[in-house]
Order: sequence, then C-alpha cells, then structure tokens
Amino acid sequence: MENTERRAESKAKSLWEVLLVSTRLGLTSFGGPIAHLGYFHNEYIKRRKWMDDRSYADLVALCQFLPGPASSQVGIGIGVMRAGLMGGLAAWIGFTLPSVLALVLFALVLQGFDIGNAGWVHGLKLVAVAIVAHAILGMGQKLTPDRNRATMAIAAAAIALLWQTAFTQVAIILAAGLLGLLLYKNQTAEAVPAMRIPIKRSVAVACLAVFFGLLVLLPLLRGISPSHWLAMFDSFYRAGALVFGGGHVVLPLLEREVVPTGWLSAQDFLAGYGAAQAVPGPLFTFGAYLGAMMNGWAGALVATVAIFLPAFLLVIGTLPFWDTLRRIPKIQGALIGVNAAVVGILLAAFYNPIWTSTIVEPIDFALAALLFVMLVFWKSPPWLVVLAGALGGTLISIMT
Repeated sequence: MENTERRAESKAKSLWEVLLVSTRLGLTSFGGPIAHLGYFHNEYIKRRKWMDDRSYADLVALCQFLPGPASSQVGIGIGVMRAGLMGGLAAWIGFTLPSVLALVLFALVLQGFDIGNAGWVHGLKLVAVAIVAHAILGMGQKLTPDRNRATMAIAAAAIALLWQTAFTQVAIILAAGLLGLLLYKNQTAEAVPAMRIPIKRSVAVACLAVFFGLLVLLPLLRGISPSHWLAMFDSFYRAGALVFGGGHVVLPLLEREVVPTGWLSAQDFLAGYGAAQAVPGPLFTFGAYLGAMMNGWAGALVATVAIFLPAFLLVIGTLPFWDTLRRIPKIQGALIGVNAAVVGILLAAFYNPIWTSTIVEPIDFALAALLFVMLVFWKSPPWLVVLAGALGGTLISIMT
C-alpha cells in the first residue's frame, strides 16, 4: 500500500514537473520549430538530463520524418517518456497553451496592433539565433564527429537550402539513412541507451488505426453531413496530418481550406499569420486564431484539437516500435546517417529563415553574439537570456 502511494506521488510529481517546464518553454520559445528544438535540447537534455543526447537525436529524427509539427511532437515524446501518456498531454498543453491564448486574444481584441514589428519581438528572434547556434554546436560535436558524417551534414544543409519543396526533408532523411546503411553496415552494434516508453504496443497500434481511420472517414462524413463543425474538424485534421516540413508548410494548406470556402478573408488570414510569427510556441497554434475568427472560443478549441490530434496519434503510435528498431545493428547504421542529416537540416534552417530574417544589421549580430556568450560561457539561465534579448531589441529599435 505504501509503495503504491509512493509511486502515485512520484508520478504526480513528474507530471507536474513536465507541465511546469513545458509551460516555461511555451512562454519563452520564440523563433519557430528549429529554434524550439534548441530550447528543448538546452532545457530537457543539457539542464535536466531527462534524456541522453543520442536518444534525443533519434527522437528528433523520428519526428522530422513524421508529418506534423516536429517540435511539438518531440515535446510530446519527451513528456510521454517522462510521465506516461498524461505526461505527453501535459507537455503539449504547457508548450501550446500560451501561444493559443495569445492568438485567440489577438483574434478577438487586438487586431489593430502591429506587434510583429515591435523592438522586443526582434530581440526575441535574436535570442533564437543564439539558442539554435548553441544546439547545433552541441549536437554537431556528438553526431558529426568524423569526416563522413560532417560531409553528410553539409550536403544535407546544401540540399535543404537549394531544393525547397514540401518533401525535401523526408527525401534527405531517406537518402541519409540509405547512405548510413552502406557506410556503417559493418559497424559493431552500439549499446544504445534505452528509451523509457510506458506505452503498450496495443495502444500504439490503436492510435495508428485511429489516425488513418479519421483521415479516411472524416471527408466521407463531411460529404453526407451539413455540420459546419464536422467540416471544420476535417479541414484542420487533414492540415495537421498531411504536412511535411514544419509549421510554415501548413500555411498554404490552411489557406486553401478557409479562404476559398469563405470562412475567412485573405486579409484576416494574413493578419493572423503576422501575429503567429510574433508569439512563442508552435506555429500550428495559428489554427487557434483561425478557429476563433470563425467561431469564437469554441472554434479555437475545435481547430486546435483537430490540427494537433494527428501529432499525438503518430507519436504515441510509433514510439514503442521506434525504440526497438533503433537497437537493430543495420538500423543503427542508418540512424548514424539520419542523425548527421538532421544536423544539416538544422543548420540550413539556422541560416534560412532564422539568420537571414533576423541578422540584418551589424548591431543585430553584436547582440546575438552577446546572447550566445551569456548562454554558452556564462551559463546564464534561458529566462535571463530571453529577458536580455527583449531589452536589447527594444534598445536597438530606439537607437535606429
């Protein structure tokens, strides 16, 4: 009885910890999905050591391959491994809710404000530059330690920058996996740290069945039912289920669903997109803005659940099998290539859009370098780096 109570108390403590940490990340993680992976690496791996670097890299590789919001899926996966299914839910709520509330508020009240051009927002983007540079440096040292892997990473970065399509990322990962399989096929099986996946395979299979079932059934039901709510759910679910390449790629999918149907004007759509760039958290919360513009708080809730549901189902459905696959020697060889490619994909995204849209003047570079030094050498807590970036961005806007 005492052991049961102790386990329940420990589980509740872990769940609460996941919620608190992910909420802090949801309030401070500016800069888009690649920046989010940098924030996660700094908070979950470097600071709290909830996972080792290799397991984190393997999780990122899986989520980069799956359709949907990669950074949110990584967060859900970490939450699941830390505190079970409810931990995954807590991680998603904490990371997503601040952005959802901000965008719904913008939709209902603040449409006349241009917060996207505020000085403090620019400063927060400079924080993202420092965070992502730190993450790439750390992951690069561990995942590309030799000539072959470093070359694969640079090649992946070049391809990602020069061939920009919705399926580029998936193609790079597949090619890197095949190359890794060829180059490292004779490598001795490595003792990979176990991922703690508290999910039964039967649950995982059920989640995958629900994912594909909804993808097929929702359009059929929409065709025979006049329900506006069902049509909304179908549109946002498909957008979340069929997008490869991160948050920005979902925008044209959503535009085709809500503007031609007359649910929203093109002007309102673009206004919300501008606001989504200025708030922390995942870009997929743009769906909350669209839902609020269409049907208030209820619309925001339906749109948010629908667009993120595929991410949940896919992560929970694949994690138990992924932990087994990553231990097979041949798969390990493929993963060596995939992880090198992931570093390259992060490097490409660091250059464009993070660097090109943020470092436009010498003073921007100076502030980003200072923030990087604070983070890497002074070991300053992330919240202090974020505060310094916001203040620095405000000062830059006043000076220029």
